[in-house]
Amino acid sequence: MKTTCLLALAALLIVPTTGACVRNENRPRAMFVNASTDLPKVKLSHAFAALKFERPLWIGWDNASRDVLYVAEQTGKVYRFEHKEGVAVARLFLDLSDRVYRWNNGGHNEEGFLGLAFHPKFKENGHFYVHYSMARTRTKPRRGVMSRFTVSKADKTIADPESERVLFEVTQPYGNHNGCSLNFGPDGFLYISLGDGGAANDPHDYGQNLGTMLAKVLRIDVDKEENGKPYAVPADNPFVKRKGALPEIWAYGLRNTWRMCFDSKTGDLIGGDVGQNMWEFVVLIKKGSNHGWAIKEGSHDFKGGEPVDPISPPLIEYSHKEGVSITGGEVYRGSRHKSLDGIYFYADYGTGRFWGLKYANDKVTHAAELLETRKPGISSFGVDADNEVFVCCFDGRIYRVEPR
Repeated sequence: MKTTCLLALAALLIVPTTGACVRNENRPRAMFVNASTDLPKVKLSHAFAALKFERPLWIGWDNASRDVLYVAEQTGKVYRFEHKEGVAVARLFLDLSDRVYRWNNGGHNEEGFLGLAFHPKFKENGHFYVHYSMARTRTKPRRGVMSRFTVSKADKTIADPESERVLFEVTQPYGNHNGCSLNFGPDGFLYISLGDGGAANDPHDYGQNLGTMLAKVLRIDVDKEENGKPYAVPADNPFVKRKGALPEIWAYGLRNTWRMCFDSKTGDLIGGDVGQNMWEFVVLIKKGSNHGWAIKEGSHDFKGGEPVDPISPPLIEYSHKEGVSITGGEVYRGSRHKSLDGIYFYADYGTGRFWGLKYANDKVTHAAELLETRKPGISSFGVDADNEVFVCCFDGRIYRVEPR
């Protein structure tokens, strides 16, 4: 997520000043004109008090069993458990720890098991998709691996680790800015976020380069195969006919969109994009959108230059006086708490600040800091079948977002 501090230890963190992110007077005022701070305060309640995980960074359901949830660890392990308050046992669903390159076996703090998405028809086909890091070998460079797995034929409540089918691999020149968020859209296609390859300042200028998968959001059809690849490219992808561009690209100019989500009501794709040394931002990711990295860092000049496509400014941003590494984010569309409906929740991994916003017509209408007690180490958000929002934290716990 962050060159120096994504998933870093608390000792490395910057102490922020107070104030809501929308009130930073150094930001372009047009980005928060008429933005109300009238949003309900929230609390993070232990969702499954008897369960504890090692560096959990994904929670969700499988599009099949409403009474089951899954938690993925950065270690390469995925657990399955009953979706009830008193659950005391989480069963190992998938173990890739023998092949995942991570912080405690030589890798970088941002490497490991990074993304998970269940196929919309998982109940019928048993397929799910993961993205994880692999170490450099004598014949291959350090890389991210995008793969499909399938449940065991003998027991459909566990995965078959030998069922892996690699969709593609992407070379990672450095150990940070790997992404990766995996999300099936309402169109049934798989959206994949990848960071800019790491180091600092986008040294290889991948952000504005449409010839690489890095610093992009990709969109692929996993239900078809074409051109010798185990997936197909949707015909309406925005750069299919642009010379020199990879047809898989949906959007570009993203530094490291660690987590993104689809609003289950509007279908909007929203991401938390990690900035460099000054700004963190929330972005609306649209067909063909260019988010400016590294010409800009958010709405601010960085390297400069002229973009090929117009730059889409962030929906909102906050400075490093307020946080150091954004963790996006989910839109609440549950039924238990009507006061939370339509709020996009996001947080800062380092400082533990927790915000919410609402928007309309690509403009923020409401934005505020919502959590009184800050909780550093928030690594991810997720939802269950009823669109209730959960939070993964590197204290090993899963929390439920509720009104305070």
